[in-house]
Amino acid sequence: MQDSLPELHQLELLLRHAPAPVSAQVLAMVSAADQQFPLYAISVGNAAPDKPVLLLTGGIHGLERIGTQVLLAYLESLCSRLRWDQQFAALFDRVQLYILPLLNPGGMARGWRSNARHVDLMRNAPQDCVEGAAFLVGGQRYSKFIPWFRGAADQLETESRVLCDFVQQRLFSAPFSLVLDCHSGFGQTDRLWFPYAKSSTQPIAHLAQMHRLRELLFQTYPHQNYIFEPQCRHYLCHGDLWDHLFDQSLLHQHLMLPLTLEMGSWNWVRKNPFQLFKSHGLFHPVKPHRVKRVLRSHLILFEFLLQATAASAHWLPTVDSRNAVEANDLWYSR
Repeated sequence: MQDSLPELHQLELLLRHAPAPVSAQVLAMVSAADQQFPLYAISVGNAAPDKPVLLLTGGIHGLERIGTQVLLAYLESLCSRLRWDQQFAALFDRVQLYILPLLNPGGMARGWRSNARHVDLMRNAPQDCVEGAAFLVGGQRYSKFIPWFRGAADQLETESRVLCDFVQQRLFSAPFSLVLDCHSGFGQTDRLWFPYAKSSTQPIAHLAQMHRLRELLFQTYPHQNYIFEPQCRHYLCHGDLWDHLFDQSLLHQHLMLPLTLEMGSWNWVRKNPFQLFKSHGLFHPVKPHRVKRVLRSHLILFEFLLQATAASAHWLPTVDSRNAVEANDLWYSR
């Protein structure tokens, strides 16, 4: 298991030596290539009904190993800091952090985008695109041997079901939740996407809050280089898990802001075209110094999201009609 999936070995080693505020549980076991892989959920702090929640996830697409590796780098830094920084440790009295760093271990062990059953987990949710989804890449049910296979119409894959159950049980009961799902493979610039992927004309219900969060990020770190936008500005797809979970959060009257980090993998390929000859070269930096650069480049974003979640009771009341108007002008006016 460790030979086929070094990220799992690294995670279990980190958990073995993690300080007391960090705990883990196995949510399910999934099979791939005659092996059983655990789906871990890491918790930092003691859950309480009055605490806002930050959820970090990665590894939904098995080819995009860098998403899992970025979260493991953050977990390593967090564990080290908790051992000596009492002020940082006290932050978790006010905020609950969950990390699901490796949601598709079967696919990652095989070097597949899909899970071990050939299903693309980010096309596996039950809802359909309300407009024209991109052909094939937007999700298809023609064949499991073609990429972007959605799976059966009436069945969530184990990995998808585990994520959905976790979000509904741990996040929807909180006063506020923020989510960051880590991916790679789009463009030369790091992007922060938010729903919807199913429609280019229907803004999410909490668009003003999303705009305010963007505003806080750009004001706090004016020299960062993220593009913050709805996913629909690039392509539409069926079965997006975060579209589905966002709609479920509305049914539970819960305020959840889900983001997807799309790390700009074309930039790595442009600097090193030969990595295209490697199985994961399109979605992962190959040169060691570039891997290290990516692992450290998003730590500020994670820190911002953690602090923004903890302080949500202070900045959410500042959301007003101006945010709604500016959000529509910025993202939907065209």
